[in-house]
Amino acid sequence: MDFRNAYAHGFARVAACTLPVTMADPARNAAATIEQVRALHEDGVAVALFPELGLSGYAIDDLFMQDVLLEEVDKAIVAVAEATAKLTPIVVVGAPLLIGNRLYNCAVVIQGGEVIGVAPKSYLPNYREFYEKRWFAPGDDAVDTLVNRPHWPGADEDGDIAYGTDLLFEATDVPGLVVHVEICEDMWVPVPPSHRAALAGATVLLNLSASPITVGRADDRHLLARSASARCNAAYLYAAASEGESSTDLSWDGMTMVYEMGDLLGESERFPNGPQATVVDVDLDRLRQERIRQGSFDDNRRVEGIGEPGGESFRVVAFELDPPTGDIGLRRKVDRFPFVPDDEARLAQDCYEAYNIQVSGLEQRLRAIGQPKIVIGVSGGLDSTHALIVAAKAMDRLGRPRTDIIGFTMPGFATSDGTKSNAIHLMESLGITFETLDIKPTATQMLKDLGHPAGEGKEVYDVTFENVQAGLRTDYLFRAANQRGGIVLGTGDLSELALGWCTYGVGDQMSHYGVNTGVPKTLMQHLIRWVVSSGQFEGEGHGGESVNDTLTEILDQEISPELVPTRKGEKIQSTEASVGPYSLQDFTLYHVLRRGYRPSKIAFLAQHAWSDKATGDWPAGYPEGDRAAYDLATIRHWLEVFVKRYFNNQFKRSALPNGPKVVSGGTMSPRGDWRMPSDVSSAAWLAEIERNVPKA
Repeated sequence: MDFRNAYAHGFARVAACTLPVTMADPARNAAATIEQVRALHEDGVAVALFPELGLSGYAIDDLFMQDVLLEEVDKAIVAVAEATAKLTPIVVVGAPLLIGNRLYNCAVVIQGGEVIGVAPKSYLPNYREFYEKRWFAPGDDAVDTLVNRPHWPGADEDGDIAYGTDLLFEATDVPGLVVHVEICEDMWVPVPPSHRAALAGATVLLNLSASPITVGRADDRHLLARSASARCNAAYLYAAASEGESSTDLSWDGMTMVYEMGDLLGESERFPNGPQATVVDVDLDRLRQERIRQGSFDDNRRVEGIGEPGGESFRVVAFELDPPTGDIGLRRKVDRFPFVPDDEARLAQDCYEAYNIQVSGLEQRLRAIGQPKIVIGVSGGLDSTHALIVAAKAMDRLGRPRTDIIGFTMPGFATSDGTKSNAIHLMESLGITFETLDIKPTATQMLKDLGHPAGEGKEVYDVTFENVQAGLRTDYLFRAANQRGGIVLGTGDLSELALGWCTYGVGDQMSHYGVNTGVPKTLMQHLIRWVVSSGQFEGEGHGGESVNDTLTEILDQEISPELVPTRKGEKIQSTEASVGPYSLQDFTLYHVLRRGYRPSKIAFLAQHAWSDKATGDWPAGYPEGDRAAYDLATIRHWLEVFVKRYFNNQFKRSALPNGPKVVSGGTMSPRGDWRMPSDVSSAAWLAEIERNVPKA
């Protein structure tokens, strides 16, 4: 594998372009187009989209029907084809064409020096400022499937070139790159041609537009393009006419943009001076994977009769792209934290929704089973802290006293004074019922009964030593719940479940209800920070310590299970030293769970996201001192750890207690997003890393 090449990982570089037009001067417009395509070729672009009627100009009115203009347009098409013979991009330009006795507003598709297809505009606007039916015939009912142009490069031996709205242009050497073209008004109708083309297999949808600008129209374009890309599980490219078009009655803003499955990948400056291009890398794997998962997508194709006997069919025009090799960079934003938005407002909205999903889920569970009390272990760490403040809010909304929450802090052999005091301060300030239950005597007795050296005071700190403590804590919680009429509230999170970082059965893997099982570790700190900043417990506190003060202190702690004692001066046991940085492991988790990507692609993306901490965005409020960078060797190492742990610990997830799905990235529940045998091998995934991910 050409590891550092974007095309090798399922990306295709696309460009939505606009440029100054010279009205009714096809030769100059062709020259300007060629110049821009040459620059795009050097940039590794596969698809180059230009505006509607860009070779002639859009606002030229009755000049469309002049022989001189049509002849010059014809020459311009030949010129663009010949000039781009040795260039990579598939080039899509707009032109008026005479076919039979009618003029058509067309997209001419050129690649490798040949015209490989022509697509007419289906729907012609003829209202308000638009008068297209004065000049053009609608292409939606065109009976011809070929246009005869013997002198055009690419014409067959009969002089014919594929023509119609049913054309799909498929790259034979870029898997998943299937292009469909529609023109301006086509995307404004209730059932756009591109939607049916997407059902037929198109992944990259192009819209050549002229679209004069009026106040508010840009927002409408964004709405339609975003919706089209989301509904079609596709990329949607849009390019509007720019300067040079007639301002007799209208104005033009030269807007270009690219959406992918509802995400805006890029847009160019509006009202530009000179050529502009939105150049981004579209993730073809993402589109393919989403269509695999969303079975209703193909069901819709079947119901609409597309590709079915007697139904609508599409013709495929194959072409060879010969994409660039080597490191061409990656022209798209890769989020360091795919579960955590960088945008401050979006992050606040996500935290509001996540917190209330958890609270309302717990409310419903309590109502459904007779309003029991809540029994929870509170360690002073992130997860139990968040579960506790979710429980407190649920009790408030149910009109119940917080004293119906029974919190236990259960110090073991390695519990620090800091986490213990934070746990007690938090329980005090929230006004819940709480107790301290020292598990060391019972744990020592159990170790002694098992004949474990630690039962005799020896420093043997193995998995048995750790799990005796974890298991006892859970055992006490369940028995306390029996005794006091409660349910055990689980505190473990999504990331821990993915990595198997929990003790199975009588351990923190088990509870009566797990409010955190849908929350990844990298989101947890932001949820707690949001609880503070949004004033969920503003002004509350008992014992001289406010809730918000304690929550802020807890945010500053290192993540540790605190199961292995440390000598003075030694660093405390670190979770991330064992399972890897949660920042990297959550990155991998998202792309495995939500996208189904191969490990080498995840490593490629991680390198672009994490190689330089000074580059790219960080979520609002993320501490400066916690910002890190990882080289490829580190990424590869922890990716292998993730794969091994992910496969080896499925049995823990197969027996997962109930808990709400929170993030769109997915959940580990066998009743929800993730089902997998507990005894399947990870060998194929590890072999893919060995083959395709460099060690440095």
